[in-house]
Amino acid sequence: MFNFLLFFISPEVDCCPCFPPGRISETHMFTMATCRTETESVEESNDPGAAPHGNFINYYTFNPPENRLSLIPASLLRDLGLSCGEKTLLLDVGCNSGDLSVAFYNHVVQLPVCGEESEGREVHLLGFDLDEALIQRAQDANPLPSNVSFIPLDITTDTETLQGYLSGHGCSLFHLSLCLAVTMWVHLNHGDSGLLQLLSHLASISQHLLLEAQPWKCYRSAARRLRKLGRSDFDNFKTLKIHGDIAKHVREHLERQCGMELIQSFGSTVWDRKLLLFRRTRS
Repeated sequence: MFNFLLFFISPEVDCCPCFPPGRISETHMFTMATCRTETESVEESNDPGAAPHGNFINYYTFNPPENRLSLIPASLLRDLGLSCGEKTLLLDVGCNSGDLSVAFYNHVVQLPVCGEESEGREVHLLGFDLDEALIQRAQDANPLPSNVSFIPLDITTDTETLQGYLSGHGCSLFHLSLCLAVTMWVHLNHGDSGLLQLLSHLASISQHLLLEAQPWKCYRSAARRLRKLGRSDFDNFKTLKIHGDIAKHVREHLERQCGMELIQSFGSTVWDRKLLLFRRTRS
């Protein structure tokens, strides 16, 4: 998975990850940027540092793709009415090093969706992230270069690149966009307006949007972590007016202002974050 990522983000860029109960290990504490909840305390002496835009270098060691894919049906594209033989475009916002992008592609595309064969299905996935080093890693390790591509992009400042990609494929919308654990980083770094602009922009270029928003407790953890490491706090944290139930605020904006509707919740991840699927209602 802003990345908008950019900045991100790398969606895959979570909150400084709050470990679920029973999941903390010495390896986790050593290899990744961690965070503390009200009841958890993580030793930080070996911490490699904070990631103020969520671009953790070892993100998938503590939040592997399976944590989300286990909740998402392999038949998702078919369930959304995306038939064989038609070009399908997928977008991964804040893709980090691309592990989830590739795993998601294999999860939903390799399943035969039309009888016994799926070779005729033309599906392309574009992943982007603000962090050029992470994108380079994604490109170098990409096992599906004909169908999956990665580019460096800051969606908070560049709105033309994605439109160019769509035009190059003869499409006006991405059939499905993923925005997973990205919203908080855009919100903290760009304020309330940045968050709403991100949501509005994604809604304007997506037929369907699969979204995972970090809860407010992760905002507090991310801010506290920066302070503990002696770094300046997020400029916007103390002035945010959108707080509390973030998922609710996100849903209200998408439904009331962006012409989208919630059509399904796939449950909650091990980090207790809801996976919400929205569909575009405006033509």
